[in-house]
Amino acid sequence: MSLSSRLLLGLALVSTASLAHADDGAKPPRRYRVTLGAGVVPKFPGAGKDRVTPLFDVSTARGDKPFRFSAPDDGGAFSLVKGDTFQIGPVVDYKGKRKVSDSNGLLPEVKATIEAGGFVAVMPTPSIRLRLDVRKGLNGHKGVIGVAGMDYIARDADQWLFSIGPRLTWSNARYQRAYFGVPAGNTLPAYNPGSGLQAVGGTTTVRRALSERIGIYGYGKYDRLIDDAGRSPVVRTIGSRNQWSGGVGLSYNFGG
Repeated sequence: MSLSSRLLLGLALVSTASLAHADDGAKPPRRYRVTLGAGVVPKFPGAGKDRVTPLFDVSTARGDKPFRFSAPDDGGAFSLVKGDTFQIGPVVDYKGKRKVSDSNGLLPEVKATIEAGGFVAVMPTPSIRLRLDVRKGLNGHKGVIGVAGMDYIARDADQWLFSIGPRLTWSNARYQRAYFGVPAGNTLPAYNPGSGLQAVGGTTTVRRALSERIGIYGYGKYDRLIDDAGRSPVVRTIGSRNQWSGGVGLSYNFGG
């Protein structure tokens, strides 16, 4: 999840904490976990160079119940409908601007984009999570992107957690043209991609408690661009089909 989407979700959770406490009644008290760190991500979809970005995450739980699992690419999600084995709700994410200088002056700018949509997550067993996100760019690229994934989760409550799982990314023609298309009259060959599969890959997460309050967190993610996105002159000439990202951080638990 990007810094901006996690920050928006974190602020919403913190700002409603006092109201939620007033409605708790006989329910177990809430606990909070805040994670701060740094990561590296591609400068833009298809880029061959990375940029450093802050890492921020907020999670809540009640009583002795473990914090609910979330993957690093979940986006800023909030459950409107949830049970022990499923969640449904809105999701937001953020993609930074692709500057003209990021492509050595060869490609037009793509403005920073706020993406909004919805997600469905199902856990048929405590160790398996299935999730689908679909988001629409409200500005910037203005396209549609969908990510389907499965995570295998091994954990000992909040003492340690390990997850790993595959990802499949689809995007429509508007999204692909924004990042992988090349307009006519460019130094690069003109290219007009269509909608379809964009990438296959996977992600892994590790959490470990160092004390009652302090923990360490790390994640890694890999996507391999395929089909129209993988054939793009943007990727073949100035970018890379291999998209890597990762980050590390420290967490602090309080409340309860």
